Parts: sequence; structure tokens; C-alpha cells
Amino acid sequence: MKKNDDTRKGLSDSNNQARFTAPAELSEMDEFYPAFIKNLIEDIHKTRISVVLQANSSMMMLYWKIGNAILEKQKSLGWGAKVIDRISYDLKKNFPEMKGFSPRNIKYMRKFAEVWCEYEIVQQLVAQIPWRSNIVLLDKLSENEERIWYAQMTLKNGWSSNILEMQIQTDAHKRLGKSVNNFDILLPSKDSDLVNNVFKDPYLFDFLGTDIPRRETEVERKLTEHIQEFLLELGQGFAFVGRQVHLEIGEDDFYIDMLFYHLRLRCYVVVELKVCEFEPGFLGQLNMYVNAVNKILNHPDDKPAIGLLLVKSKNNTVVEYSLEGYKNPLSVAKWQKEIEESLPNDIKSQLPSIEEIERTLEDKE
Repeated sequence: MKKNDDTRKGLSDSNNQARFTAPAELSEMDEFYPAFIKNLIEDIHKTRISVVLQANSSMMMLYWKIGNAILEKQKSLGWGAKVIDRISYDLKKNFPEMKGFSPRNIKYMRKFAEVWCEYEIVQQLVAQIPWRSNIVLLDKLSENEERIWYAQMTLKNGWSSNILEMQIQTDAHKRLGKSVNNFDILLPSKDSDLVNNVFKDPYLFDFLGTDIPRRETEVERKLTEHIQEFLLELGQGFAFVGRQVHLEIGEDDFYIDMLFYHLRLRCYVVVELKVCEFEPGFLGQLNMYVNAVNKILNHPDDKPAIGLLLVKSKNNTVVEYSLEGYKNPLSVAKWQKEIEESLPNDIKSQLPSIEEIERTLEDKE
């Protein structure tokens, strides 16, 4: 059940300093707009794919250089295998947020460099596919000619590492014909498994230093979806208004995680979700959202909006001190446990834990 979005179209406060935005209807656009926006969307898709593949290529070239450096020292100085553990220790000490410097992964870097001794092939082909796909090529094949063919087909068809392994197991090169070209491969499709997996590649995001915010965003999105469906299925009067509701205040942009309208209470309910421990600053943001809803969205017959902050954990004393002084009705709950405690026993188990969501994300990578 949804509250009509028309209630918030173009609405702003009396000073026009804050407003909830809403797009014009597609019917208001002229005949040239659909083709125009389609081209923009395609350009953005292509640019995003190009950027992430370039970043992946840079990481592959770094891994190749690391592997080459180790090979060179082992040949010239006679370093043994135990140097790998030391290299791993020192690299992880300097880059603690990166998971790619395990002893096992560094051994793969050495093998990567050993197998691909021609810089041109590395740069133009195998550096264009994800690390996990390269590991599959190293583990499952012994001939470089076959590795080159499967690398080309991975790019051409957008295979993920799992699909690549399956194709190797079923001898795809024999079924489809084996020919080697000059590596002139276009960008894979935006919907391909390869592109989807590169965008989620933990090695790549560790390399870029952006893994933590990425994972937090994915966990928040998944939890938001679950909580939205959960509240609506309760049948307790929650009507869904919107997710990531855009609010402009001055020249700054803000996004409310979830906005509901409670039909029995006759008020809006602003829900903010954090996948971390409670911080006092979260309440300031939530209070601002509630103020905006009261001033801009509320009908004269509506009661003041309620703010609900859902967190992974909280210190009750810190929460109590933080809530003092706020006039709006605000509530802070550990999103799973304390919400569940107020629910009937037969539906408590429907809410997944943050840890379960995180495991789900890891299983998909």
C-alpha cells in the first residue's frame, strides 16, 4: 500500500530553502527526450565499465610486477619459498585494509608472472579480466594457447569466474572452435556476469581503498529492502511512501532511507538505518529529516512525524543523553532485537541479521 507520491511533488517550506524533489511526468517531456535519456544512460554504463576495468587492469599489472620482482630475486639471490610469508607480512602491515596480500595470493602473483612472461599479452588480454578468472586459468589449464582462448572468450561473452571454470570443464574450446586473434575485444555487456562480478570484486575494492563503504552500502540496501517488506507485511497500518527520498536543503542534498505513513496514527514515520553502533550525530540528522517532513509534507490534519533510528548496537546511557533536548518524537532501536521483542513470536524470525546479510553478500562474490 503506497501513499500517493503527488502529495510531495514540488513541495517546499515557506522560505523555499528546503524541498522534497519529484520528477516531472514523462508525458510532460517532448518526443526527443526518451532517445536523449537513453543515450545518456548508455554513456554512463559504458564509462563506469571502462573505469572499473581500467582499475582492474592496473591491479593486474601490479600483481604481475610483484610476481616478476619475486621471481627475479629468487633467481638472482636464491631466495626460497619462506620469503613469501615475510613479503605477505610486510605488505599487510603497510596495507592492513587489503586482503590481496595473503601468502596464497602472492604465490599466485608469482605464478601469474611465471606463466605470462610476455608483457604484451598481460597488458592487452589477461590484465583485462578479474583476478579470480586469472586464477582459474592458472589452476585449470596448462597450455598458454588455451588460456589465451579462454581469456578472450571471457571478455567477449562476459563470463564470470564460475562460468569460466564450467566452460573449461566442458572443453568449450573444442566445442566452439579454437582460434587466437589480436586481442581486439570491445567492452563486455553491462549486464554480463563478468561486469557484475568486477563491480563486486573485493580484491579490486580493497586495492582502491573503498571496500568498507561499498560493503556498508550494500548491507544497508539489503537490510532496507527487508525492513520495508517486513513492515508492510505486518498489516499494522504502514503505507510505503518512498526509499532514498530526496531532500534539498539550501544547496545540499540529503536522502531519507525510508519514509512511511502510518494510517492509524495519521503521521509520517521517518526511518534511518545504520549498520554500525549508535553515534550521537545520527540523531541530529534524523531530527533534521523529521523537521523537514513536518514543515513540508505534513497536512494540517497530520500529527507530527515520528523518527526511528535503527542501529546495529547501542549504549543506552549514551542514547538517553543524546535524546535530551529534542522536541520531536525520536526513537533508537537495535534494529533486530528490539524490534523483534515487540512482535508476535510467529513473525520474529522473519528478520535476517546483519551478519546473515553480510554472509549472503560474501557468498555472491
